[in-house]
Amino acid sequence: MTLSVAPLALTCGEPAGVGPELAVAARRLLGAEVPFCWIGDPAHLPQGTDWREIAHPQQAVTTKPTVLPVLVHRFAAANRPGQPDPANAAGVIAVIERAVGLVQSGAASAICTAPIHKKALQDGAGFGFPGHTEFLAHLAGTSRGVMMLACADLRVVPVTIHLPLSQVPAALTADLLDQTIRITHAALIRDVGLPSPRLAVAGLNPHAGEGGAMGHEEITLITPVLNRLRAEGMQITGPLSADTMFHPRARARYDAAICMYHDQALIPIKTLDFDGGVNVTLGLPFVRTSPDHGTAFDIAGQGIARPDSLVAALRLAQGMAARR
Repeated sequence: MTLSVAPLALTCGEPAGVGPELAVAARRLLGAEVPFCWIGDPAHLPQGTDWREIAHPQQAVTTKPTVLPVLVHRFAAANRPGQPDPANAAGVIAVIERAVGLVQSGAASAICTAPIHKKALQDGAGFGFPGHTEFLAHLAGTSRGVMMLACADLRVVPVTIHLPLSQVPAALTADLLDQTIRITHAALIRDVGLPSPRLAVAGLNPHAGEGGAMGHEEITLITPVLNRLRAEGMQITGPLSADTMFHPRARARYDAAICMYHDQALIPIKTLDFDGGVNVTLGLPFVRTSPDHGTAFDIAGQGIARPDSLVAALRLAQGMAARR
């Protein structure tokens, strides 16, 4: 099926990571199926890459499927795979800002972001955000973006994300849980096409607290929020014991799992589909996806990085943009 949406904008991410080589591999695999333009410095692409400079994302549609369309954005330093250079931090940030501008203007239909290296951005440009999700929410002028990880067999949403486990109970509030569930529910309707999403919500404690024997957050915090949302008509089960939520029969009963902390959400999806998972930011006024992996400095530049997750992220971004 051909989707009548503008091309996607793919940001370069950290140049010293696997982003540049994966962009080339994704173009080779997708061809004209998912038109996208890569924003970055062509000097950072693998040697011998067949690329074409374009002035507007729409030119990606008329670029040969075997050629990478590039919106050129020159960086301050050369690229040394596996060795991030803080001198390139400002360029990485500017590319993200440029992609947001393109999608806000309608020149691009969605953004797909290659992984960044937060320490290099902090060292080189004083980057003040925990990651892509928070930075994109800032650029979009929204109060909060919600991270969803998706693959063919599972969607998971962590309520708290990059926090030490010891800080999770204090960070987990009724307002945060309520907001996360509402944003997820709305996105599943708008961007995934589910008219009445089914949500399963995990407890915080082992056995979902076991009636208060192993913790009280389920009783005092989680259940009241879920009861209020059920009263509004949402299909929600929980709080559930997380250790019984992710086997095949359990997964068949819901469309997305709301989890209380990072590893509770990411361990099951990475176990099910380590190479093909996609990170989606919900709650933004535009579509943003990303491969569910990092910069992979240990294998960058060796030509062995798998493009599965980036290919899945580009395909998902195209489908979500078409629904909007």
